[in-house]
Amino acid sequence: MKFKYQLILLGALGSESSKVETLFFEKVKELNLLKDAFKVLNETNYDAEYKPNQPAFSIYFGDRKGNFKNLDIVDDLLNDGRMILPVYYEKDSFSNHIPKSLFNQNGLLYDSSKDEIKIVNLALEAFELLRSTRKVFISYKRSESSSVAIQLYEALERNNFDVFLDTHSIKQGEPFQDELWHRMTDCDVIVLLNTKGFLGSEWCEKELAEAGAKQIGVVQLVWPDHTLDASAHVSFPFTLTENEFVSKIYNDKDVSKLTTVFVEKLIEQVESVRARNLRARQDNLITEFISTGKNIGKALSLQPHRYITEEMGSNKRRIFIPLVGIPQSIDCNQDELKKEIEEFEVDKIYLLYDDVRIRNKWINHLDWLNDYLEVKTIKKQEFESWLTKN
Repeated sequence: MKFKYQLILLGALGSESSKVETLFFEKVKELNLLKDAFKVLNETNYDAEYKPNQPAFSIYFGDRKGNFKNLDIVDDLLNDGRMILPVYYEKDSFSNHIPKSLFNQNGLLYDSSKDEIKIVNLALEAFELLRSTRKVFISYKRSESSSVAIQLYEALERNNFDVFLDTHSIKQGEPFQDELWHRMTDCDVIVLLNTKGFLGSEWCEKELAEAGAKQIGVVQLVWPDHTLDASAHVSFPFTLTENEFVSKIYNDKDVSKLTTVFVEKLIEQVESVRARNLRARQDNLITEFISTGKNIGKALSLQPHRYITEEMGSNKRRIFIPLVGIPQSIDCNQDELKKEIEEFEVDKIYLLYDDVRIRNKWINHLDWLNDYLEVKTIKKQEFESWLTKN
């Protein structure tokens, strides 16, 4: 395979880098990507095999003793405008563990109990195989779990998630339910606070059903005085005991708080579910688009990098990219994409997205962008009509 995603490992390589590399390929398999689409580079093969015109993400593992290696490769990558993630190991030791040439980069303080997945997800985001946005939706019943919902909102925000919480995230004057469905459509994970009366609320029950219909991953917290119901099959459940709550208080909507230890465990699970959920939602778009196209005689093929191609004759192909969530202007402005897909002579690029529950004002904006940008969008609800006309 000519086109490769290059994962470059530099610095003090050892047990930490080996764990990251192993987990990276576990996630590649989980996302249904071909292992052969990726190339791991280090000091032994960089000079011979590095391709400056193909995607790359570099991780520099710092040295606790300051014996820095691969500085020539670091300089080469920085001159190429490549992203390099410096990894260091002790608080306030960035400048001791990382070479001076990387002082300008935002480093990661490494904790072996939780940070391998964070590093792997950063690499997948850099390759645009995982969304760079990190959107989480908290679903709860205000009269039963407001204090925990606010606690999780703040904890997830601190961990660089974009969190939707109705009391904090909907502007005054916005149509409440329309905006709520819109924001849920664009999230990666729902954290559901399943208190005793949660499913007794009409809107809470609808949120759970909507998550299942949209194939959004659900991390469900089941309160101690409640039992897991039939909805468990669509979620990753935690059955809580009173020990997961500060002072064992779990039934006071204004006072109850989860312990710090449990919140850290929850954030780790949200990070994992976020990556896993991408595959299911992409698969849904891919399957429907290819099936619809083949029913009307289109020559559509799924490529190893999870985009779809259509033969157009004269050695040209159209490319269709399944997009999870709501397309943004930046997604539609991908002139560089044609350069990356150098195996084909690209005719046009289209983004596929599911428009159900997206607000009309946003869909109208995307339709307007189609008149001005080279990369176009196609709604899931219009796959058949679009393929028939085009």
